[in-house]
Amino acid sequence: MNSDWKNFLLDERGVLTTDNRIDFSGSEPDAKKRLCPVTQLGVLTVAGKDAVSFLQGQITCNMHDITDNKSSLGAICNPKGRVITTFLLVKRDDVYLLLLPVELLAPIKKRLQMYVLRSAVTLTDSSDELCLIGCSQLDVQTSANDQLGSTTRQQGRLTIDLSRQVNRQLLITDAEDAQQFWQEQIGKYGHQPASSEVWRSLDIIDGIPWLTTETSEEYIPQMLNLDTLGGISFTKGCYTGQEIVARTHYLGKAKRQMFVAECDLTEPPAANAAIIDDSTGESVPAGHVLQAQVSQSGCKMLVVLSVSETGTYQLKIDGKDIRLL
Repeated sequence: MNSDWKNFLLDERGVLTTDNRIDFSGSEPDAKKRLCPVTQLGVLTVAGKDAVSFLQGQITCNMHDITDNKSSLGAICNPKGRVITTFLLVKRDDVYLLLLPVELLAPIKKRLQMYVLRSAVTLTDSSDELCLIGCSQLDVQTSANDQLGSTTRQQGRLTIDLSRQVNRQLLITDAEDAQQFWQEQIGKYGHQPASSEVWRSLDIIDGIPWLTTETSEEYIPQMLNLDTLGGISFTKGCYTGQEIVARTHYLGKAKRQMFVAECDLTEPPAANAAIIDDSTGESVPAGHVLQAQVSQSGCKMLVVLSVSETGTYQLKIDGKDIRLL
């Protein structure tokens, strides 16, 4: 995180936690307009005249669909088609920004570097240079939108529309502009500062899958619904893991699928925690937790389940019922 940005947030009564999260203890929990410092994502910049062709051979989405006005979710897979990380890909001038979980950025940078070879490509961790701000408005209606990623630019600030269940945007900018935007939105437009975890909860509600070291290389992209989120191109040609991803698409559905769920837990279950299905009268393994976040409204989760032939589940975790949303 940029040090000037971090110090600004601390001066704004933010509290830095041990896991590098920013909390705002005095914020209104039911605020309709909220600003969140998005500290859980880092920024990997891919630059150079061969950046497009290089990324085209490494990621699931189509580089030729990425423009100044269109960003996209996507994934980097291993040769077996398992997702190492998901990301949000954004074009900024003549470079490309991969927004991905901080804990996976260094290993992804190292992995991609192995494939650069003689290509004119540079990989740079820009997490200390660029700031990410989440802006949500619960009082503004939004229509269902699977193909998210509409992007606008105002001078050096990029704004990506991530509205699905909630009207919200993700901003990418430098520290000076981030501070100006934060003060303006709070002072003029009534936004309230909110924890980084609030943005994580909104990602879960909107079904946007982010992986951790525990869940990396566990699922193919379709199991994370990246096909319905516009994060996979089936016409772009070869990339690492493409054969498995394409075979799943053309020969039938994935055997597992991601769902948004909720449960009356006071502590979030760990990533990969087992989920049980009691619908047949016997407790059988049904799937695992991908992400979980506890808030005042309960525990929201992304879960990956074996596809039920009947379409019915009776799910439990730690003795508590799980409800699919």
